[in-house]
Amino acid sequence: MLDQYAVFGNPIKHSYSPIIHKEFALQTGQKLVYERQLVKIGDFAASVDEFFLNGGCGLNITLPFKTEAHDYADRLTDRALMAGAVNTLSRTLDGNILGDNSDGFGLVTDIKNNLGWTIRSKRVLVMGAGGAVRGILGPLSREQPVSLVIVNRTVTTAMDLVEALPDELEISVCSYDDLHERSFDLIINGTSASLFGKELRLPDMLLSSSDTACYDMMYGRHSSAFMGWADKRGADVSDGLGMLVEQAAESFSIWRGIRPNTQPVINLLREKLNIARG
Repeated sequence: MLDQYAVFGNPIKHSYSPIIHKEFALQTGQKLVYERQLVKIGDFAASVDEFFLNGGCGLNITLPFKTEAHDYADRLTDRALMAGAVNTLSRTLDGNILGDNSDGFGLVTDIKNNLGWTIRSKRVLVMGAGGAVRGILGPLSREQPVSLVIVNRTVTTAMDLVEALPDELEISVCSYDDLHERSFDLIINGTSASLFGKELRLPDMLLSSSDTACYDMMYGRHSSAFMGWADKRGADVSDGLGMLVEQAAESFSIWRGIRPNTQPVINLLREKLNIARG
């Protein structure tokens, strides 16, 4: 019987994870099965129990179950503890379930290795204060930007997020009104607003120069409103498809002990699914 892996979520039919892991397995010569599974709200723990009792080896977890996965795991990695969420579950040799979070790793790897952008010594702005953002703040901070700022419509939400993180992470918070006097070298959109075509009212001076890089953690067949705003102003622009593939590669490496080459898979997805980068 082939080793069994899956991604759990609700909804789940949109997930590209089976395509990604199939390509990883072919590339590395690993024999495994990877499927997507729709999990009913309220049935997460029971579904994970059943998966591992039936011999499953590892799971990816997507919305809305990342917090439940964090609570389910017997042990957590440092980055899962910091993120307060888990996107990767694996069964260890002693039979425990280990929870990890590869989202921040995926973002940083895509920005540095695939896009060739710099984080160190840059002024970084992160838009949003939801669960997706919490998972990336630790890895971003460790890259030593000169400043790391979270902007959110509800400032208290962003403040609560920062207070839940280790003290050594130097992260500040501001409102959108405070942005009119500031500029940044790297802007990361961690909100879902642009997915729904909502206009982003951002000051032009937010971009420090034409060298400013703008990254949207979302991806799709059409550029987001944020990407369109940045592109019109001459910024370097990218969506989050590379982050998706890089976090999947990290999960694959955790499970199989081998790291796949991600660029061919990113290229395949863009061609096969007609996903534009910017």
